[in-house]
Amino acid sequence: MTENVINLHKPTDPPTGPDAPTVLTVVPDPAPAPAVPLWIRSGRAIRTAVTHDVTKTSARAAARHALYVYGGTRIVTRRAWEARTPARYERLMRAAEAAGNLEEAREWEERGQHFREARHRRRMDLLHSPVEAAKGAAVSAGTGVGLLVALGVCMAIATKDATEVITPLMAVIKLINLMITIVQVVWGPAVTIGPFLALLALWSVGAHQKAAPSWSMPEQQRSSDGEPITPSIVVKALRDLGVPALRNAIKEMGDAGAAMLGPIRIAGCGVEVDVTLPSGVSTIEVQNRRRKLAENLTRHEHEVFIMLPVAARTVRLWIADSGALDEPIGPSPLVTDETATADYKKGKAPWGQDLRGDAAALSLFQRHLLVTGLSNQGKTASLRALALWAALDKTVEFRIADLKGVGDWGMFDGLASVLIQGPTDDDVVDATWMVEDALEEMNRRISVRQQDPKAVFDPLVVIVDEAQVAFMCPVKDDQKNPYGGSKATSRYFMAVRRIHNQGRAVDVLMWQGTQNPTDQNLPKLVREGAHTRASLALGTESQARMALGDKAVDGGAAPHLLRQGLDKGTLVVASDGITVPAGQASITVRTHYINDDDAKAICERAKALRNGVTTLRAVDRDEERDALADIATVLGTDTRVLTQEVLKRLAVLAPSVYGEWSFIDLKRVLDGTGAEPYKSDGRMVVAADRISRALADHDDTGSASASE
Repeated sequence: MTENVINLHKPTDPPTGPDAPTVLTVVPDPAPAPAVPLWIRSGRAIRTAVTHDVTKTSARAAARHALYVYGGTRIVTRRAWEARTPARYERLMRAAEAAGNLEEAREWEERGQHFREARHRRRMDLLHSPVEAAKGAAVSAGTGVGLLVALGVCMAIATKDATEVITPLMAVIKLINLMITIVQVVWGPAVTIGPFLALLALWSVGAHQKAAPSWSMPEQQRSSDGEPITPSIVVKALRDLGVPALRNAIKEMGDAGAAMLGPIRIAGCGVEVDVTLPSGVSTIEVQNRRRKLAENLTRHEHEVFIMLPVAARTVRLWIADSGALDEPIGPSPLVTDETATADYKKGKAPWGQDLRGDAAALSLFQRHLLVTGLSNQGKTASLRALALWAALDKTVEFRIADLKGVGDWGMFDGLASVLIQGPTDDDVVDATWMVEDALEEMNRRISVRQQDPKAVFDPLVVIVDEAQVAFMCPVKDDQKNPYGGSKATSRYFMAVRRIHNQGRAVDVLMWQGTQNPTDQNLPKLVREGAHTRASLALGTESQARMALGDKAVDGGAAPHLLRQGLDKGTLVVASDGITVPAGQASITVRTHYINDDDAKAICERAKALRNGVTTLRAVDRDEERDALADIATVLGTDTRVLTQEVLKRLAVLAPSVYGEWSFIDLKRVLDGTGAEPYKSDGRMVVAADRISRALADHDDTGSASASE
């Protein structure tokens, strides 16, 4: 039997062999980890206490209030020094010189000289003042004693008591003694409390002026998001803009840097201030640093606009309230006022609001229009809002081609005389024919105007939405002339150009909406032919110049700085049809959004103003036409229609065939058909049922040709 032995000592050579006892070695527990020294634990505790938020807040508060006293002392000392020396005039003179205003500098120099002369006179007066003061005191004392004695004599006579002679004099002496006693009592506490009161006054001045570094301010005060715009904030923002000449000029101005600023005026949802730049600083240097300026003003880039007013070397800053531009504007007056009407000639379309919150209205009278921008930024809604207002004038005729074809203009069915909807090449061909027909109508009106200079025409508005589809169309006609493109052989391009050249004189207007403008999808001659040019958010400055022109962009227009997706419906407009601030080339407008349901309601109101409009879905260019069938087409569902209205509808249906028709031509076609015009209520009309019977009778004998 094997014996088990517990060896408590480390064996040197354990026995081996079958009979060797089993040795169990007891390994002692490992030594415990050494304790952390007290000084290390104390250091950690101290570090935790020092870095704790409460400690930081307390230290910041102590430093802030101590620095308030220092800052208040500095402010009071400077005020006292400027009150007794011409330092203020010297500072303001340097500020005027730095700003390049020599006339103002001379004025401050003269004021400083007057101050020195007045100070010299005061000092010279002090040389003679002690003697004069002593003489005055002696005379005053003698006079005072004499008056008191005289008063005592009067009292003695009245009371028949000779001791009353000195009573007034003794009363004055006792009063002086009492005042001395009061001063003795108060002097000790006043000497003790006085320094503390002086420190409190200095602290109050420093706290009021926030005379402490920003790192010592509380967290909620150091967060400057949305803080009000003050002259000092604007000056600091300009100083830190990174323009050396501007920074040095402001340093020369000292605390009078605000002399560059005009009044800070409330302007809508923000403020506006004019900044006269110092000599040697150009306006372009400030414009090119818009983002940095906005950040210095604790605003986002889209919340600061830099414009150029009439005054030279001046920039006008419009600074929005923080977050104000992200809030929607109210609904359109066309939606809220169901009685609203329009006047194409004298009225203005309510388009939205400018940045100041004022109503922005656009005159459409004899102005071609171009609206452009990136996709899905509100281009169609902005263009349609103008058309909805113009539709409330019953004299305005619309011919519309929507080359997107998703129904954005569907509510104009029954209101527009032509409505083409679709993105295909066939739709572009129809749109081209529509524009060419408008061109023929323009030429007809010009011919009439040549014969009768006083002739007046109803406005004809031709709208092509997504016009870039037309310019990019590769289809050619039978003569190999392209419908799209920007060459002299392009049918759409040349038709638009000719309408731009002469259309406004006879109220034939071209409105176009296009995406992402380039020289290929929006030729230069077409975009420059628009009187009103408006742009939503764009990608680059070069696109902004294509959309608005160099003059507007050089004057501060920046649609390329609008935020894609966030600034939907915000337009930069260059036009003489809208009120633009003096000296500026453009204005930024936040347009009203009119949804499809509201647009349909407005169109129904517009239709009620008219006698009924037959909307064509395509433009037929065939010269040989069945006049009787065309008359039946334009009558539509109407029971009877005035002959003048029939002629007008036929001219819209086929201008090249019916554009020159008169009542005699209409009567010639209808004579002998049983559908001749007749009088109703004293006016000549055409009856739809008679036309239907006549058309049925002619199906067997052959149709009446319009060219017969």
